[in-house]
Amino acid sequence: MTAQGVLLIDKPKGKTSFSLVSLLRRRLGVKTIGHAGTLDPFATGVMVMLIGKPYTRLSNQFLCQDKEYLAELHFGVVTDSYDCDGEIVRRSDIIPTQAQLEEALTHFQGEVEQIPPMFSAKKINGKKLYDLARQGKVVERAPVKVFLETELLNYEYPYASIRVKCSKGTYVRSIAYDLGEMLKCGAHLSNLQRIRSGVFHLKDCVNSEQLNCPDFDLSSRLKASL
Repeated sequence: MTAQGVLLIDKPKGKTSFSLVSLLRRRLGVKTIGHAGTLDPFATGVMVMLIGKPYTRLSNQFLCQDKEYLAELHFGVVTDSYDCDGEIVRRSDIIPTQAQLEEALTHFQGEVEQIPPMFSAKKINGKKLYDLARQGKVVERAPVKVFLETELLNYEYPYASIRVKCSKGTYVRSIAYDLGEMLKCGAHLSNLQRIRSGVFHLKDCVNSEQLNCPDFDLSSRLKASL
C-alpha cells in the first residue's frame, strides 16, 4: 500500500523546505508530497509534511492553523531581508533598555497590522515580492491584519529571545524589523524555531538523525488526520 498521511519533521538548519520534499519522495516512494507552511533555510522546527493526494488536497486546512515560534532578535543591525541571510544595510549604536523593549512588545499583542517584507513569496500583480527585491525594486505593500501573542524570554544586548504565537500569514522577521524601528536601533531575525503548527508539536517530530538514517522506517511515523 502506498504511504500516505501527515509526517512531522523537525527541519534541520540550512535545508530548504523543497529539499525535504525531494528527500521524502525518495525515502517513501511517493510522488505527491506537499507541506503546510514553509520555513526559510536558516530556520528550524516543525514542518507538517503532507504525503499523498488525499493529504495534499487538505493543505489549506493545515495552513490556516496558528503557529508558535521561538525567535532570536539581533539589535543594532538591519538587513535587507530582515533576517540573518540578508545583506547588512544599516547599523546603530543605540542600546535599548529592557524596560523599553518590554514596553515596545506591548504593541505586538492582539490584532496587529503588518506590512509583508519585500523578501517574501507574497505576490503583487502576479509577481513574487522576492523576485522584485532581488532586482533592487521596492513596491508598496498593503498592511495585513495578523493576531500576535509575544513574550520576552531573555535580553542580553545585542540579542533578545522571544516567544511568538501567531495567526496564518505572520512574518516573524517583520516583527524583528518593526520592533527595531520602534526602538530606533534597528534589528533583524537571527534565529527561528517553529515549536508548534496547529495541534502538532516539536516533540512529535522526526529529527534530522532519523530523517537521514536509511534504516529508519519513516512510514511508521505517518499520522492519519483526515
